[in-house]
Amino acid sequence: MSSTPSSGIGTVVSLLRYPIKSMQGEEVNSVWVAPHGVLGDRALALLNVEDGKVVSAKNPRKWPRMFDFRAAYVEPPCPDASLPPVRITLPDGTLVTSDQSDADAILSRCLEHSVTLRAAAPQQPQLEEYWPDMEELDRRNVVTDEAMPAGTFFDLAPLHLLTTATLAALQDAYPQGRFEVRRFRPNFVIQLDDPQPGFAEDAWIDRVVAIGDEVRLRITGPCPRCVMTTLPQSDLPADPQILRTAARQNKAHVGVYASVIQAGPIRRGDRIGLAE
Repeated sequence: MSSTPSSGIGTVVSLLRYPIKSMQGEEVNSVWVAPHGVLGDRALALLNVEDGKVVSAKNPRKWPRMFDFRAAYVEPPCPDASLPPVRITLPDGTLVTSDQSDADAILSRCLEHSVTLRAAAPQQPQLEEYWPDMEELDRRNVVTDEAMPAGTFFDLAPLHLLTTATLAALQDAYPQGRFEVRRFRPNFVIQLDDPQPGFAEDAWIDRVVAIGDEVRLRITGPCPRCVMTTLPQSDLPADPQILRTAARQNKAHVGVYASVIQAGPIRRGDRIGLAE
């Protein structure tokens, strides 16, 4: 593998980090990619005290308000220091920090369930996922228990990449929908120099992607989408057709997952290429 991209194919136009799983996150100008993913991404999560499962918007019947919360670090995380506290904006605008002694009690009242905010994931974490009643899905109108990677708060992989070309392809298929980045919760949004119709990043699977001068990622597979993409958040309306369109156009895959080969910084505007 060469240390630089064999040819540039696009530019990083947005960087996103989600300090607390299933809450809205923060768009930033730069991130540090560590061996386990973006530093500070999904670093904390709420656990349901009753059963120990990770609280997730994947089961909106139980946790319908997760996207009403926003999480952001009080200062940027640094690779050589402990993670700073997270500032949580509650649905009513009240601010709470993750290091407050009464944070669990406040969050439990807001969610009407007993929860605890944790920075250490269970060794065998699980979450519940609701599968809406759509004929395009393999499972319909059921809630399943889903395993997560050991000791993490990630769903399947530590990094998620998404191209604007894919969003455009979905928008063309369903012009009335709002296929905005925040519905899909990627870490990196990439604008291609020469976008082709369709789902460009699917062709990167099993390839190495180089971003900027240092970061190298292995694209490990497609990112399967779930009910979260259909949920309302801020001014975005609920729209089940978002998921239905993704299912019809690309087997419900939107974007790709990746693992880290070489760590380093990524900045908005960095070039991305396929490494040899």
